[in-house]
Amino acid sequence: MSQAEFLINYLLSERNDLCRIEIPEAQADQFRFYRSLVNIRPAVKANDDYLNAEDEYLTALTRSKGITDIADLSYIEEGIYLWKGDITTLKCGAIVNAANSGMTGCWQPCHSCIDNCIHTFAGVRLRYRCSQIMAKQGHEEPTGQAKITPAYNLPSDYVIHTVGPIVDGPLSDEHCRLLESSYKSCLALAVENGIGSIAFCCISTGVFGFPQAQAAQIAVRTVREFRKSHDIQVIFNVFQQEDYDYYETLLGAAGGIV
Repeated sequence: MSQAEFLINYLLSERNDLCRIEIPEAQADQFRFYRSLVNIRPAVKANDDYLNAEDEYLTALTRSKGITDIADLSYIEEGIYLWKGDITTLKCGAIVNAANSGMTGCWQPCHSCIDNCIHTFAGVRLRYRCSQIMAKQGHEEPTGQAKITPAYNLPSDYVIHTVGPIVDGPLSDEHCRLLESSYKSCLALAVENGIGSIAFCCISTGVFGFPQAQAAQIAVRTVREFRKSHDIQVIFNVFQQEDYDYYETLLGAAGGIV
């Protein structure tokens, strides 16, 4: 029995609403099945056998994708890096997750959002840890604030989760203030925890609807201002070429190294 099959069987055994499901033979299909089950799994503990197997499975998957270390990147502006790629393969102090207000990850099977990807490749302990934090807090996470957790099976040391503003109409000053607050909250939390480097995704620009160009301007301005008084390295991580171009223009305008 493969590791994926072991994990799938365990996840199926936890449920009484799924039965007589045949596990696919292809590795890619097994991963998709495993991921779907993880995405809909309640925030509960798993036993040590499962966790050990999941650690090995996810670590191997991430290694196969290729890990990028911040130490191997060249800065575009002193202390600031621009990198296009999969944030779940990035080795640095902390990566930022664009979370929802529930803070326990994306529950839609195999959704392509960053929240889903981070929770998938970190493993089930991340959702459980997030649920503990939220239970203690007793209410949903306010927009513009942030929480920190271990990264578990990700190459980074920590994940910092923040809820960015949702723009479902014209962009307002309040939307911009809240997005700036998300960046400030993440940076402050990193410094408080002695983290020397942080990678930001493009907070709020996906399904949350924040215009990409304006979001990039706020991100760069906020990071530059914060770094005037704090020694922290910052990676702007993008997935789309359009976002890369926005950041490259903003950062290149400062005469930094490309």
